[in-house]
Parts: sequence; C-alpha cells; structure tokens
Amino acid sequence: MKRLVDVQRKLLPRLGTRKLYYLIKSELAASQIKFGRDKLFELLKEYKLLIYPQRRYIQTTMSKHWMRKWPNIIKDKSIVESDQVWVSDITYIKTEQGHCYLNMITDAYSRKIVGYALDNTMQTESMIKALEMATKQKVNNEIQTIHHSDRGLQYCSKEYVELTAKNNIILSMTENSDPYENALAERMNRTIKEEFGMNKKLKNKDQVAQLLKESINLYNRYRPHLALMMRTPEEMYQKKSRLPEAIEIN
Repeated sequence: MKRLVDVQRKLLPRLGTRKLYYLIKSELAASQIKFGRDKLFELLKEYKLLIYPQRRYIQTTMSKHWMRKWPNIIKDKSIVESDQVWVSDITYIKTEQGHCYLNMITDAYSRKIVGYALDNTMQTESMIKALEMATKQKVNNEIQTIHHSDRGLQYCSKEYVELTAKNNIILSMTENSDPYENALAERMNRTIKEEFGMNKKLKNKDQVAQLLKESINLYNRYRPHLALMMRTPEEMYQKKSRLPEAIEIN
C-alpha cells in the first residue's frame, strides 16, 4: 500500500488524501485489496504523510494607480463552458538570487492553467506573455471571454488592454479589495506553489522555470480535481467530459 502512495507522491508531492485514493483505487481493485479511504487516512497519519494547509502569502497587487479600472462582471455568473471566464493573479517565488514573479491565467470552468509567465520583475512586458499563451490555445473561439483579475497595474496597462481587445476578451476586475472576488486565481497560486514545492526557496529562476513547466503539465493532465468530479482540467477544457451543472468559481 505504501508503495502505491509513494509512486503517486513522487509525481504529486502534496496530493490530498481523497485525490490520492482516487488515483490508486483501480490498482487496489486489480490486486483485490480491500482498503478504503478512511484506512488510507490512517496509514498516511501513521507515516506522517498527511498534508496540512500552509500560511498565506504576501500580497503583490499594486492597485493604487491612475489607470482605468474595470467593474467586476463575473459576480454570481454561471460558468458552463471552457473559455467563458479566465481568472488571473500574480504571485512571487523565492530564490537564492531574489524573488521571481509568476502570472497565471486559469480557465474557470475547467480549472486548466491556460497561460503563464515567469520573470524577475512584475513589469507588464513580462507578465503579458501569459495572456499571449492563453489566447493561442483557446478552444472556444465563438464566445467572448471574460478576463477577471485584481486591479494590478499590469492588467490595467495600455498593452494589456489592447491585447485583450484584439482577442475578443472583456476585462473584469475586483472592486472592494476583497480576496474572495478573485478567490479562484489566488487559490491556484497556492495550489501550484504548495503542491509542487515552489513555496520554499529555490536555487534560481532557471530551476523555477523547469519545475513550473513540469508542475503545470502534471496539474493540467494528471492531477484529479475535486471540483471537476475527479476529472483532470485538460479533460474538461477539451470538452472530453462535461459537468452536469454550472460551477461556482469562488
């Protein structure tokens, strides 16, 4: 049993108990091993392998600027398909050479990370690469995507606004400095950092970039998602599977 756990945790070091059980239950059944989720919880506890929440991170948003800010238009919105709403946020990752900054764009319906950018600064020129990546792989080109973020100056910049308009994207932003207005994007930052070892100090930006590439691929294509009824984000994004009802993004 512990061998099966070790195999999965090697790929997804901080995978929670329910997702872990989902990934190994077919092997348990094939081996005719009767081992339920509660027993797995006890096993993880015995071997000190339970995953506990970690502390929150420093805010990186710089919203006190003169540029235009957009209203929040996703409040109480039903999300029923891929590319209907994207959410985005910027976080930092510590290295021995100083901080580097990660901007991720997540499709709200599928929870797939559709774009990301990593650099030593939070300048618009660097962070806009995430949006360029997302627009290139968009699968539902018939709808006008809503891009939701905080009021950071990168998202309000002339370059960012022009790129969204060029790609049939509407901007939406938080209004009251309430973290729940962009909860999904902030939760995605924590997931990628905590579950894939980027919440500790790494050697340099190159190491972060390699780890980030591998982590996002595992997250999108292999890691089951509770909100998606244990499907992967890639399955949902490519419409290989659909949820029975609209989802909540907060």
